[in-house]
Amino acid sequence: MLRLPDLKIGTLIVFDDQPYEILETHHSKMAQGEAVLQSKIRNLITGAVLSRNFFHKDKFEEAEVERKKVKYMYNSRGEYWFCDPQDPGKRFSLKEESLESIKKFMKTNSIMESFVYNDQVISIKLPIKEQYKVVDAPPGLRGDSAQGATKTVTIESGAIVTVPLFIQQDDIIVVNTETGLYVERAEKSK
Repeated sequence: MLRLPDLKIGTLIVFDDQPYEILETHHSKMAQGEAVLQSKIRNLITGAVLSRNFFHKDKFEEAEVERKKVKYMYNSRGEYWFCDPQDPGKRFSLKEESLESIKKFMKTNSIMESFVYNDQVISIKLPIKEQYKVVDAPPGLRGDSAQGATKTVTIESGAIVTVPLFIQQDDIIVVNTETGLYVERAEKSK
C-alpha cells in the first residue's frame, strides 16, 4: 500500500477501481489542519485528467501496469489495429476514442508502447520524438516573414505541422508527438 509521501510524479495508483498516473503534486498545510496533497491525476483508460486532494490518512494500491512494445498496423471503421512486433498473429484493436490525442501522429508499421492493466491493453504511448516524411508543403516565399518565417505542412500521418520556410516536400522532419511541434529536419529531400 502506498501512503501520501509515496505519491510522486509518475507514480501509478488505483483510484476508484481504475489505474491513474500522478501528473502533478503540491503539498500544503492549513493552519491547525492536516496536511493535504493537491494533485492532478490522469486516468490511464479514458485519458481524463482530474484534480484531487488527498489526505494523510489515505492509502493507495499501486497499479500493476505492464508496458509492452506493439506495432501499429492500420485503422478501419473507428478501430485501430495493433500486433506484437515479434508475432503479427497476436492482434488487438482499440477504439478511436481511446487514441484521440495521439491518432494524428500514428503511422503504419511504427513501434509504440502499450500499457496493459488486468491483461487488457488500456492505452498506447508514442515515442516523444518521431520522424515523419513531409507529403505536402507549399513553397516558402522569399521575404515572407510576416508569419514568423513559418508555414504549415502535412506529414505522412495526416497531421498538419508548423515548420520553418526551408522545409520542402519529401523532407524527413522530427516532430514532438506530445506537443505537435516541429523539432528539426532529419533528412533533406533529394
